[in-house]
Amino acid sequence: MREKASLLWTIEQALCYFSLACLVFLPAAETIMRVFFHSRVPSSPALIAHLLLVLGLLSGMSTTKNGDHLSIGLVHYFHNEKVKGRIALATGLLSVFIVTIFAWCSASFIKIGLSPARLIGFIPDQVFALVMPIGYGVMVFRFARLIPLRGPARLLPVLAVLLGTLCSLPVIFKLLWGFDLPDVAYTINDGFANLAFLLRAPAFILLILAAFAGTPLFVVIGGLALVLIQGSWGEIDVISNQVYTALTANNMVAIPLFTLAGFILSESRAGERLVHTFQSLFGWLPGGLIIATVIICAFFTSFTGASGVTILALGGILYTVLSPSPPEKPGYSRQFSIGLLTASGSIGLLFPPSLAIFLVGATTQTNTIHLFLGGLIPGLILVLGTVIFGIVISVKTKIPLEPFSLKKAGQGLKNSLLEILLPFLLIAGYFSGILSLVEVGAAAVIYIFVAEVFVYRDIRPAALVRVFKKAIPIIGGILSILALSQALSYYIVDTQAPYHFAQWIEGAISSKYLFLLILNFALLIVGCLVDIFSAILIVLPLIMPLGEVYGIDPVHLGIIFLINMEAGFITPPVGLNLFLASYRFKKPFLETARYVLPFLIIQLAVVFIVTYIPVLTTYLTRFYN
Repeated sequence: MREKASLLWTIEQALCYFSLACLVFLPAAETIMRVFFHSRVPSSPALIAHLLLVLGLLSGMSTTKNGDHLSIGLVHYFHNEKVKGRIALATGLLSVFIVTIFAWCSASFIKIGLSPARLIGFIPDQVFALVMPIGYGVMVFRFARLIPLRGPARLLPVLAVLLGTLCSLPVIFKLLWGFDLPDVAYTINDGFANLAFLLRAPAFILLILAAFAGTPLFVVIGGLALVLIQGSWGEIDVISNQVYTALTANNMVAIPLFTLAGFILSESRAGERLVHTFQSLFGWLPGGLIIATVIICAFFTSFTGASGVTILALGGILYTVLSPSPPEKPGYSRQFSIGLLTASGSIGLLFPPSLAIFLVGATTQTNTIHLFLGGLIPGLILVLGTVIFGIVISVKTKIPLEPFSLKKAGQGLKNSLLEILLPFLLIAGYFSGILSLVEVGAAAVIYIFVAEVFVYRDIRPAALVRVFKKAIPIIGGILSILALSQALSYYIVDTQAPYHFAQWIEGAISSKYLFLLILNFALLIVGCLVDIFSAILIVLPLIMPLGEVYGIDPVHLGIIFLINMEAGFITPPVGLNLFLASYRFKKPFLETARYVLPFLIIQLAVVFIVTYIPVLTTYLTRFYN
């Protein structure tokens, strides 16, 4: 059995890596065919989109195997092992129950919602979609295996599966009879809808508590969508429809591509080269190391789209540079260094080629280039505020300065030239219209692959499997959340909640400035609790109509949203970067939160400056129409 399980795992990983590799090379081939031969790869867009679907479910399966799905997980900070065990049991059973319903919904969707006549190349799209019920079915099994159980209690996951199957009867009826249901099926379906309507409030509270207890966020978001859709007499298999729609959206392919590019960079010695380069450029200035640290963190975060990756990948080397151990030269205090690295992990969200900005543009139908231009000045102000604070600390601490050496600076630039050129080349390719967003992502991966493997030779070709292995859990976690966020977003938009919410707010708050103040506090809370990708899909559609009500420019509102999310990542008690930094630097959570406090104050000050001075986000957009 172990040999068979190992073989299946190897096949699963191979398919996952193959799908990701195809997502790199197909857009690259499409670019070459279009630019040089004025032709295209047959069925390329549809094939790329459906390979993303395959990757999304396969990577989600892999992420589940090791319990790596993104969660708030306050339970990890409990000291009572018995309490932790009971909470793990409850969250595990809840995950099994909800994901079982996802699996049944996916099977119903394939039969009812997809046409076998629609071909992707020569393959029916139903074949690609089979990965959905299979993927969620495997997740059910793996969630069950993660639950710590002994003896007769091992039957509890089986009962959770049976309960999930019972709650899936409305979609199972469709599998059996299609839309021509017998009267008894309609009666049962109405009973489920009435029950869900009555249980909406307690189920909502339960799921929120489950999120804090450590239930994966994609399970919580999907569970909310299930309850709300069923409680409004909707068809719950629309959730699978939305998962399919989200994971076959062409622009979504950029997310795994940029994530992979970021991991190739982090596994190479690019970080070390950039540190030495910026040290040679700015080491003669007070706070030179701070400038280098902030720029490098912004660079990496703009590619991965996940600030946590920057902290985990670069935290070690930058921490050593900022706070070297004796008998080396004196450096910054360990408290200051941890606070700086934790706060700097998300600064890159406002700079190209930030995936968050691309997603905001797609969600709000706002010009992406305008959003990048709108984020440029606020991002620079945020960098400047952090650097000025660093200079003050440097002067007080009397950090020794390094004499400027033109030769050393030139050598540093030469050594890291390929990494420094990368963002400029990608921005030029996208803004000039030569490359689409997906093609920019593919170009980034290929460029970095060639640079790090063949030019710098930091990574051996055989070691690329290690890079894929580290990137897949992040990709799986992000895509799982995005897919279910799309389902919850569908319910929000379908019920016209943004319109009604805007009407209510307009009647309750007459002042634009009071509204912006309340919005800042609300978004800070969202940034603490929810990852940025699902927040963009779920929360942003709610506040965009409010921007119209109060006459706020869409670009300004989008940047307000993102800069609040940045600050939320380091806001106690549950800011995501605080947990990751606590893990990376092996410091208690409360200590990490205390270290980051000065940087949080800086970010909050910038939030209010950007919020109440809209020209900072709209000025540059005037020069690009």
